[in-house]
Amino acid sequence: HAQTQHGRPLTRSEKFQEVFSASKEARRPLLFGQLIIMIVYLRKFHNTERMLIIEKGLSPDIFKREKMAPGTIRWALLLIGIGIGFLMGYWLDRSFDMEEAGYFSMLFIFGGLGLGLAYFFEEGRNKKG
Repeated sequence: HAQTQHGRPLTRSEKFQEVFSASKEARRPLLFGQLIIMIVYLRKFHNTERMLIIEKGLSPDIFKREKMAPGTIRWALLLIGIGIGFLMGYWLDRSFDMEEAGYFSMLFIFGGLGLGLAYFFEEGRNKKG
């Protein structure tokens, strides 16, 4: 414990620093575990939903989806958005000393914009085709 290292009770700012450093260390494993749990439960929900619809006597053909657009467009726009997000995060870090918050926020914002743009491309292709 930090308190035993200092040999005295920690001040409020030292306590916050300890909590911040501990949460910084635990962030990646926690996010990885949440991602795995999310994938497992999404797959379980999807399969349960399919089984219930099949049990009601509906045709399993309703699950066959036509590809709206090649996955290449979706991935390309997502990766372009992530690249722009990294650049914007770097700029925010250098300009405003935002550290990790700038990177993560810009990655999610521009990655989401890339996926949104891919959605509009796919919708446009569906209306034409």
